[in-house]
Amino acid sequence: MAEHYLDNSATTITCEKAAQKALTMMTVEYGNPSSLHKKGLLAELELNHAKEVIADSLWVDADEIYFTSGSTESNNTVLFGVAQAKKRSGKKIVTTAIEHSSVMEACKKLENDGFEVVYLNPDENGVVPLSSFEEAVDENTILVAVMAVNNEIGSIQNIERIGKIVKRKNTDAHFHCDAVQAYGKMILKPKKWNVDTLCVSSHKVHGPKGVGALYIKKGVRITPLLYGGEQQKKIRPGTECAPLIAAFSVAVKEFDIVNNRKLIEELNSYLKAELMKISSVTINSSDLALPYVLNISVEGIKSETMLHHLEQDEVYVSSSSACAKGKKSYVLKALGLSDKLIDSSLRISFSKYNNKDDIDAFLASLKKGIETLAKVQ
Repeated sequence: MAEHYLDNSATTITCEKAAQKALTMMTVEYGNPSSLHKKGLLAELELNHAKEVIADSLWVDADEIYFTSGSTESNNTVLFGVAQAKKRSGKKIVTTAIEHSSVMEACKKLENDGFEVVYLNPDENGVVPLSSFEEAVDENTILVAVMAVNNEIGSIQNIERIGKIVKRKNTDAHFHCDAVQAYGKMILKPKKWNVDTLCVSSHKVHGPKGVGALYIKKGVRITPLLYGGEQQKKIRPGTECAPLIAAFSVAVKEFDIVNNRKLIEELNSYLKAELMKISSVTINSSDLALPYVLNISVEGIKSETMLHHLEQDEVYVSSSSACAKGKKSYVLKALGLSDKLIDSSLRISFSKYNNKDDIDAFLASLKKGIETLAKVQ
C-alpha cells in the first residue's frame, strides 16, 4: 500500500541531497569546526557556507545568523534573553493568543517571574487586527513576539506592517518573529520589516531534525541562555552540529518558492472543493490562509479516532500541532470554535512532494471513516 504523508507542518521528509550531505559530514568532513587543523578548517568552511546560504534566503548578512537545535531553542533564547537584557527598561511583553507552544510556555514562565504578558486575540480568520498592536504596544513594552504563519490553521500575520507599528510606538521594543511555518513558502525580509530576531527550522523544509537558524540583527543585545565556549559569539556556545547544519543549507538551496506555491495552491483548492461536498465537514482555515495548511473538522468523530482510521490506509495527517501531544487546541479555541469542532479537528499540511493521488487517498479514507466511525461513537 502506498504511503500518503500529509503532516508536513509537523515535519517533512529529509531530501536525498541533504541526507547525503549529513552522511558525508559525519564520515568524511567530521572535524570539530573549532579545531585549528585541516579537518577543523574544512568543517568551519562548511559552517560558513551554510551561514551564507541561510542568510541569502532571508536577505540578511551571514554574521547575523546563529545556529540552534531548532525553533524551540531559538524562541526561548530570544524571549528569555531579551527579557533579561531589557528588564530595567520595562516588563511588558506583547504576543498573540495563537503562538507556538515554545513561545506560549516561555511567556507563562516570564509571567511567573513578574513580567506582564498581553495575549492579543485573532479575528475569525486567525489574523490579529493591526489595531490591537496599536493599542497594546507602549513605552513599557520591551518585546513583541508574533509568528508569521500559524502552524495549525495557516493564518498569516502582516509582519511588515506590525514591525512598523512596533517601532513607531516604541523604538526600543524588540520585535521577534517565529517564521518556522513561513520559511521556504514565502519571501521573508526581516531586515526590511523592522524585525530584530527571526527563527526558522530545518525539518520543516526537508532538512534534518535537530537544527534551526536564528537571525539576530546587528546591534541587538540578547543575554545568552547557555554558557561555555567561544562559538557563535557566545550567543549559542558549544560545538556546532556541522552535519545537520550543512544538510540544512543543502535543503535551503532546493527552495523554489514560486513554483511550489502554485502546486500547493492547486492541491489545496482541489481538496477544499471536494471537502465542501461532504456535509459533515467544516473547514476551519480561512481562504486567506497560507495554502500549505488546511484545518478541518469532521462532525461527530473524534480527531484521534479519525486519525488512526486514516493511518490504517497509510494516510497521515495530524489532529493539532505535533508539540501539543494530543491536547485540545488553544489556537482553535482562540478562533471561537466550539468544543465539538475542536475535538473533531484534523490538520492537513502539504509539501512539494505531494500530488493529487495523496489528496484522493485522503478523501477516500475520510469518506469511509465518516460512514463507519460515526456509527460506533
